[in-house]
Amino acid sequence: MSIEEGTRRPLRAIGLMSGTSMDGVDVALVETDGEAAVTPGPTAFTPYPDELRTLLKRANEVALGLDDRTARPEPLAEAERWVTEIQATAVRTFVEALGAQPDVVGFHGQTVMHAPDRGLTIQLGDGQAMADRLGIPVVFDLRAADMAAGGEGAPLVPVFHRALVLQAGLELPAAVLNIGGVANVTWVGADGDLVAFDTGPGNALIDDMMEARHHQMMDEGGARASEGTVNRSVVEAYLGDSYFARPAPKSLDRSQFDRSLTDPLSTEDAAATLVAVTAESVAHGLKQLPAYPKSLTIGGGGARNPVMMEALAGAVGLEPRSADGLGWSAAFLEAQAFAYLAVRALGGLPITFPGTTGVAEPQTGGRIARP
Repeated sequence: MSIEEGTRRPLRAIGLMSGTSMDGVDVALVETDGEAAVTPGPTAFTPYPDELRTLLKRANEVALGLDDRTARPEPLAEAERWVTEIQATAVRTFVEALGAQPDVVGFHGQTVMHAPDRGLTIQLGDGQAMADRLGIPVVFDLRAADMAAGGEGAPLVPVFHRALVLQAGLELPAAVLNIGGVANVTWVGADGDLVAFDTGPGNALIDDMMEARHHQMMDEGGARASEGTVNRSVVEAYLGDSYFARPAPKSLDRSQFDRSLTDPLSTEDAAATLVAVTAESVAHGLKQLPAYPKSLTIGGGGARNPVMMEALAGAVGLEPRSADGLGWSAAFLEAQAFAYLAVRALGGLPITFPGTTGVAEPQTGGRIARP
């Protein structure tokens, strides 16, 4: 089934996203033609068990030493089986509650390594096994084609952000910022041109610090950061990383930055300092855009952190607004994006562009597994 056929009728697509926080999988239904028409539907979240999160951290450590994106030494092989099984079960449960079969599933998989400088990216997830289990076509491995063509392989969501921005009628240029483990920005110009890149760390540094010190997955609501004091020397040390001097487009692995820089600080001061690192790296990124955006819309976990939102407002000179305020979904924006990208993949439409990944020409992407 292709959106290129006939009148390009909208398809019902389920998107799956398990981000670098490795806390679980977001599931989202979108009805879309893969172009301008986007109608969001129900959403759900399935947490990962602690055993899988531990396994994925081990897989991440092993993956950093690989030079073959298809290699599956242990613990990657076991982690891939778990990720596929848990996410397929999440889709089946979601579909049963929905009471209707979707046309396609967009399966991002679980990233355990992303090194564009080495031409490598590894997402765990067996698309064919999922398609066979669900009886639904599955689009997966969405980054590989872009990287094979010389692109960064990330970010992938900008074309979806553009559809939402244009559908909402936002004044252009407009920016959409996703603050997950890594933060990435999409800029939509007055002529619809796209520029996108990872601005720097998102929540990963804070999340890792909270788990290491307190066995908590995050600084819920910015509670710790709200009681801390920013350490300027640590902020400057992070912002001195060579990544920030690179021109866009560019992308990051969550392991890029030195987690030990905040070790001497109290939890409160460390959290406040890392919020400042995220906010100031976003401000630096916005200045690299072709024109400063007239608005900044926030998705991802960072949108639920009032301390982060306040720090962004002070750093960027705009009043950031949660995607929820536009009737979008801050929490499920990326899962919705992978539903949208799956439909584009079925129709042979490009998903990455010179301004988003640095690839020379717009690229289609994704492998299609049919049951």
